Amino acid sequence: MPPLARWLARRLTLTLFVLWGAATLAFAAMRLVPGDPARIIAGGVQANATPEVLEAIRTQYGLAEPVPVQYVIFLGRLVRADLGDSYQLGRAVSGVILEQLGATVALAAGAAVLGFTLALTLALLTAGRPRARALSRALEFCALSTPGFWIGILLLTAFSFRLHWFPVLGNDGVRALVLPWITLALSIAGVLAQVTREGLERALEQPFALTARSRGATENRIRLRHALRHAALPVLTLSGWALGELLAGVVVVETVFARQGLGQVIVSAVNGRDFPVVTGVVVLAALTFSLINTGLDLLYRAVDPRMRQVAL
Repeated sequence: MPPLARWLARRLTLTLFVLWGAATLAFAAMRLVPGDPARIIAGGVQANATPEVLEAIRTQYGLAEPVPVQYVIFLGRLVRADLGDSYQLGRAVSGVILEQLGATVALAAGAAVLGFTLALTLALLTAGRPRARALSRALEFCALSTPGFWIGILLLTAFSFRLHWFPVLGNDGVRALVLPWITLALSIAGVLAQVTREGLERALEQPFALTARSRGATENRIRLRHALRHAALPVLTLSGWALGELLAGVVVVETVFARQGLGQVIVSAVNGRDFPVVTGVVVLAALTFSLINTGLDLLYRAVDPRMRQVAL
């Protein structure tokens, strides 16, 4: 088997273990929460469900079985990609997630592109320039020290309530995404800009940069063609954290801007103790992180020629 195929097989095995661990932790956490899931399915604590109705619900959803038996049934369904039905909505969890997934992906992907672009631009413009670097660091510190929900409220107040440039709430078109994108992008741009700038400044002092200058290369050419490639390595290392930060921030941003998406789904599911939906979102998040890390490892080898000599 080729080395790349062996490496991918190992990563697939690791991904399966990660999914099993995430699903198991979600199952255990939901079962440790006080309360009767059958009563929640019946309409909540205030619902006047008879004992017969509650018993029928427990039988239908397998809640009458001992917890170990429930766990085995749960794993069997998970292997078949069956996440069960939502307690609150009475629909398949996979359908609930797929229905909201597009809005969340559009939000997170746009914010990722904006955040990385902003960080790269700041780093290229300020690396090796003391005054510009000091100003940029002050702005980055403000972005890092301000909570995401507060940034979102400030943007809403300035650009929606006063200037009326963007809609206040909802999922209506690209204009409704601009402020959420900015809110999420600022949460990662500050750190990425600092790391990229430090990498650029180190690269600009290396012998290859001096050689390029001696041959008459312009400063911009050196930054873009030579130094940026070396500065990209630590940024790739932080990319996993940055994407995780975006996915975590989606919950806050969707709440602040009243957007539909997986953030709202998970908040509603946790508040309503909708165990299947919570488990489904947790498994999806674990799968997403595993795929992101695998992709970043492959990209790291593409960017750094030295890594290609390391056995997969």
